[in-house]
Amino acid sequence: MNGPGRPAIFVVGLGPGGADEITPRALGALRACDVIVGYSVYVEMARGMLPDKETVSFSMRQEVARCRRAVELAMEGRVVGMVSGGDPGVYGMAGVMLEVASDAGADVDIEIVPGVTACCSAASVLGAPIAHDFAVISLSDLLTPWEIIERRIALGVEGDFVLCIYNPSSRKRADRLRRACDIALRARSADTPSAWVRMSGREGESSRTLTLGELRDERLDMFCTAFIGNSLTKMWGDRMITPRGYRLS
Repeated sequence: MNGPGRPAIFVVGLGPGGADEITPRALGALRACDVIVGYSVYVEMARGMLPDKETVSFSMRQEVARCRRAVELAMEGRVVGMVSGGDPGVYGMAGVMLEVASDAGADVDIEIVPGVTACCSAASVLGAPIAHDFAVISLSDLLTPWEIIERRIALGVEGDFVLCIYNPSSRKRADRLRRACDIALRARSADTPSAWVRMSGREGESSRTLTLGELRDERLDMFCTAFIGNSLTKMWGDRMITPRGYRLS
């Protein structure tokens, strides 16, 4: 923060969701706040750690409204915590918070407090799938046209990146993962090591390692993170490894 007495907003990444996976810095930021604002699911996560904090909850797809309310509260002299799942800079609230404050010309200090994103949390469950270059792509087309998402998948495969896939499917987009895998199959073998993790870092966590051909037919949801290996990715038992190139002898 730039100085005492200035309106302040912390945009805090809660990590995967478990109380033992939030960073000390993030927890400290929330403790310093007068009020916590955010999507109801994330607010409840924060309330579980800090039950006495004042909170303001919003439903899904009210990101701009959340940020505007955070600015209003900050300008009233409250220290505000805007909570975000995972890391706020990875498909989280950091960008829209800065955009809203900039658009409003708000004279407010905004500090982005990082957290463990789903990509890193899920990768740790599987072993080392992203130990070399990788690309993170969301299959949600609510804010990004599907044609752009398709192009990014194709270019990621062409560049031999491991693909980490957020938001692989939903009730309204049940075919998105299959379509993404079909694009990957144009350049990669159906035997390419792949995997998914559901509810990473939370109660009920589950995972499965499989092939790209098998991943195509999986029924996943928005709580899942999927991985498609590159040309060098291999399996060691149920561990997924993408070599970085170290000489072992």
